Amino acid sequence: MPKNLVIVESPSKSKTIEKYLGSDYKVVSSKGHIRDLATTGHLGLGVDIENGFQPNYIPLKGKSSLIKELKKEVKDSSHVILATDPDREGEAISWHLKEALGIKEDEYDRVLFHEITKNKVLEAMNHKGKIDINLVRSQETRRILDRIIGFRLSKLLQSKIKAKSAGRVQSVALKLIVDREREIEAFVPEEYWTITAHFSDFDAELSKYKEEDIELKCEEDANHVLNSIGEDYTVLGVEEKLKNKKSKAPFTTSTMQQAAANRLSFPTKKTMSIAQKLYEGIDLGSETTGLITYMRTDSIRLSDEFVGSCFHYIEDTFGKEYIGYPKAAKKKENVQDAHEGIRPTSILRTPESIKKYLSNDEFRLYQLIYTRALASLMADAKVNQTTVLFDNHDYIFKTLGSTLVFDGYLKVYQDFESSEDKIIPTFQKDEVRKTKDVESLQHFTKPPARYTEASLVKKMEELGIGRPSTYAQTIDTLKQRLYVTLEEKKFHPTDTGIETTDKLQEFFSDIINVEYTRDMEEDLDKIADGELVWNEVLKEFYDVFEPRVEKAFSDMEKKPLEETGELCPECNHPLVVRTGRYGQFIACSNYPECKYIKKEEKKQVEVCACPECDGMILERKTRKGKTFYGCSNYPKCKVAYWDKPTGKRCPNCNSMLVEKNKTIKCSKCDYKEEEENGI
Repeated sequence: MPKNLVIVESPSKSKTIEKYLGSDYKVVSSKGHIRDLATTGHLGLGVDIENGFQPNYIPLKGKSSLIKELKKEVKDSSHVILATDPDREGEAISWHLKEALGIKEDEYDRVLFHEITKNKVLEAMNHKGKIDINLVRSQETRRILDRIIGFRLSKLLQSKIKAKSAGRVQSVALKLIVDREREIEAFVPEEYWTITAHFSDFDAELSKYKEEDIELKCEEDANHVLNSIGEDYTVLGVEEKLKNKKSKAPFTTSTMQQAAANRLSFPTKKTMSIAQKLYEGIDLGSETTGLITYMRTDSIRLSDEFVGSCFHYIEDTFGKEYIGYPKAAKKKENVQDAHEGIRPTSILRTPESIKKYLSNDEFRLYQLIYTRALASLMADAKVNQTTVLFDNHDYIFKTLGSTLVFDGYLKVYQDFESSEDKIIPTFQKDEVRKTKDVESLQHFTKPPARYTEASLVKKMEELGIGRPSTYAQTIDTLKQRLYVTLEEKKFHPTDTGIETTDKLQEFFSDIINVEYTRDMEEDLDKIADGELVWNEVLKEFYDVFEPRVEKAFSDMEKKPLEETGELCPECNHPLVVRTGRYGQFIACSNYPECKYIKKEEKKQVEVCACPECDGMILERKTRKGKTFYGCSNYPKCKVAYWDKPTGKRCPNCNSMLVEKNKTIKCSKCDYKEEEENGI
């Protein structure tokens, strides 16, 4: 009998879900997107501008055979269930599958899996629907926008200044980094001084003179204070306040990326990759199950079911007094509340209980997600905060102290939050303390800090630039294009990054900016909600953008090629540095009349003698940059190795011994030197 066909994105997820659904279902994977815009047509955009921006989709490279296989699966099935990821991108993938595989409207259902656990997968199968075309149009509009801006601006920059690319969100993120660098360069430090009175069991800082705030701008000011005060510090007053310290909300995509960067030192790309695995499913021995809910979300909402199970867990584990309340979302625009916040799929699946099934990085991220979600539902911590003021000849000194009265959520979250209690002695009003140990220190104001991955993600979210699910890709692109470097985990723009930003601002300052990018995100949200028509938004954008591009092609000054100081041996014109498909090379400036290219003198690294001829084994690179080891007499001698030859022979078969990961082994048989030596 034909089975119901379920199509998901991930191969690993397909295996997990098929176990849950049973023998009546076959689950297959699309392995992500199957189609994308063509690079043909007007300006190579793959979009028919004159016909309402109709896109021309073609199979992605390597996906044609998969599409054929999926078509056969659809033909052999009784019904199709499209179960790609529960977001706009996933909705678009489902639509592309429906169109490319020729699935009719009455032949499919759309199902959303927010977490990959047996109960939730089976429950989702009872809530089938259809593709939300508004979500598809929103994603499609984003893709077309990114294609138009990316293709047109990248081509412009490549032809004028040899920069590699530009993008709707990428270029605004780069501008943030460049602007911050210029703030730092323009910053003028200002001097100021502080005065601290040191006592045996506490310190007090100079705060005011009489009732006015005091600023000490130079050493003379500080010395005046030191000369005016005595040894006696009289307690003016003691104020105690019991303050509640609230836990943070469950993770969203953005806050998870920030916390993982700050606490675990994970790049955003790594965080999202690990979170994807935790969502799709981990083999726990007795079962394969997803450990966290969907990791692309702007929401902090938690399901009533999860909240209830957490409250039971908190009461049983810590006591009733530790039960808190769910965090309420702040009202802000651009929030997609289709998903919950990121949380464990079961609060009973503690990090320690499954540690042996996880890699170290998987465990650390799961522990962070689990603990954050649990802490968000626990009671506030209570802190007794004490403020003491001292008078010394009308100069007011202040000391602060706090003690933890009730740990609340810190019971589980203290390792992830800096919370130092400063215990100070008990004071009485009019009490006098004496000290001669008074210190004045010189300071200088500091410039704004360079962005880290965490702070850049936070800033982009605050400004409404792009979507949190795309931040990792945006940051990775800036690194790959060599627009930025990371030094001590902080972003520094390169000369190319600065030049790229300057040229874009010269010609596109009203488009490549925070406000325009944020407004475009709002328009995309309105398309998703059915409030705007997708191709009308594209037309309004294109009618402004394309004339600017044409003007830039005409007016932007072309950067001269860098001369090497050598002359072409064929036509005597200067040799220059050019950039091609495989990187930089040196060629004649008189191209295309002269096509001379200087051959690169490659250093030949000799490794050992060739075992088959009188040649030497050399270290070489493939066209894609992968290292291998081959004979200098190639092509006459085709001896080659992927692992580094040692020059020694195997005692078993006389073949070459090679080294891989500090292990010496035979290039042909199973011999390993470590095993032979009993290591």
